[in-house]
Amino acid sequence: MRRVVFNQKGGVGKSTITCNLAAIGAAAGQRTLVVDLDPQGNSTRYLLGAATDALEGGAADFFDQTLRFSVRAKATDDYIVETPFDNLHLLPSQPALEELHSKLESRYKIYKLRDALAALDGEYDAIWIDTPPALNFYTRSALIAAEGCLIPFDCDDFSRRALYSLMENVQEIQADHNPALKVEGIVVNQFQPRANLPQRTVQELVDEGLPVLQPYLGASVKVKESHERALPMIHLDARHKLTQEFVALHAALNAAPKKRAARGG
Repeated sequence: MRRVVFNQKGGVGKSTITCNLAAIGAAAGQRTLVVDLDPQGNSTRYLLGAATDALEGGAADFFDQTLRFSVRAKATDDYIVETPFDNLHLLPSQPALEELHSKLESRYKIYKLRDALAALDGEYDAIWIDTPPALNFYTRSALIAAEGCLIPFDCDDFSRRALYSLMENVQEIQADHNPALKVEGIVVNQFQPRANLPQRTVQELVDEGLPVLQPYLGASVKVKESHERALPMIHLDARHKLTQEFVALHAALNAAPKKRAARGG
């Protein structure tokens, strides 16, 4: 299953959600790949820590190769690195992604990521794609390459207003490029159950019939420690409440395809 975590708004937890869900699957024995398309490289830093500084290849090199035809082109595997965690691999971000953006867009290399990841389906049980906070070449490439889309939501009015245009952008990609893409749901992040505004805002989304996923992910300072130590929550503190929320969310996402298959859908 190829999933993209996408929101045009920054600071909503895309990298945190991507890496923690990927790490949970890997810890459970799923061979898992994280693809970091954000030039800021937060997912890369989260999974590799200080080793990020020694990287010599990654997503930018993969895309740069697509601009030059060569019969000796490297396989996508050559750009993927191991992480310190069993079963968890990474196509790391590189700052050069920013420089390549206009060239890739003008040469219409929008399907290259889809083709590369589809060729890896037999090697990985799950592929998670982290995206930059913009609707640009890289996010469009990710939406075209993915089968499922998760939308992080951080419980404020600005995020809610942006959510509708975001859903329209995803639907446009579905219609024009990827009819198989499914919005699996909205991931409520930094949820504070005792505060009135988050409760009301999320309930309004539910009442409107939007696909809000359960459980909601709570707010915790433990996440900052997780980032600092480059340890996803399942490896930092498996019993923590937020870790268990991530585990439950991962289980719900994995159960959904099985239910559809059982119904013949």
